[in-house]
Amino acid sequence: MLKVENLTYIYNENTSFAKKALDNINLTIKSGEFIGLIGHTGSGKSTLITHLNALLQGTSGKVLYKGKDIWEKDYDRKALRGEVGLIFQYPEHQLFETEVIKDVMFGPENLGCNKEEAEKKALKALELVKFPMENINKSPFELSGGQKKRVAIAGVLAMEPKVLILDEPTAGLDPKGRKDLLNQLKELNKNENITIVLVSHNMEDMAEYVDRLIVMGDGKIVFDDIPQNVFREKEKIEKLGLACPEISYIMEDLMKIGINVDVNIIKVEDAINNIINTIKSRSME
Repeated sequence: MLKVENLTYIYNENTSFAKKALDNINLTIKSGEFIGLIGHTGSGKSTLITHLNALLQGTSGKVLYKGKDIWEKDYDRKALRGEVGLIFQYPEHQLFETEVIKDVMFGPENLGCNKEEAEKKALKALELVKFPMENINKSPFELSGGQKKRVAIAGVLAMEPKVLILDEPTAGLDPKGRKDLLNQLKELNKNENITIVLVSHNMEDMAEYVDRLIVMGDGKIVFDDIPQNVFREKEKIEKLGLACPEISYIMEDLMKIGINVDVNIIKVEDAINNIINTIKSRSME
């Protein structure tokens, strides 16, 4: 669906302040994937995602959507942004209308839908993010932080995207709000077959929700694999200024004191079950 070929991007090219933000990136994103993207500040991850719907054009290389170069002459980049939706770190800052329903209708109307069609798409999108329908005529600025994020995501979903790219969407949310939002994204991926690319610094979320994990460092892709395989490379991950899920360190500590647990576990629920089973096995010896 989305393919990046030999993509390089240099900020302030041909000046003394030139900096290579992306260095020969090659990447394929398939339909229906739930991908996590992590990297230390300055690794290039935010720069990469802004290339995926043509907000930035590479210094060299290509980005292809459905096999077509998105920077070809006469390519419809407005339509592309309807199909490849990008939600920034604080999506509530993208809200601007006086009513929730009007805000969510803006995207479809901008793509050419009439008012009736736009409202239909907006209502469906709000239902998908489980927004309370009794609040659709409220000002979005009266809502809680979590509800504002849902409205912002609904505004992109109303355009019926095939790909949804989110840059730290849970920033500022409490643990329950973060979990609710991530569960909703997982449902959208599973039930609506929307491809999700999630940028986050939270390794527990990466371990719990994504099916494929891409790690960036110094403008390059360092790892691209399932989370279990990536987090086995603790030393390399830490050298990039990152960490593994906290539970993986706890499991290692338990192993060091003689409790024979599985140190490759990265999810809390799996760890609890493994510890219980280990203790039961020891008590039966």
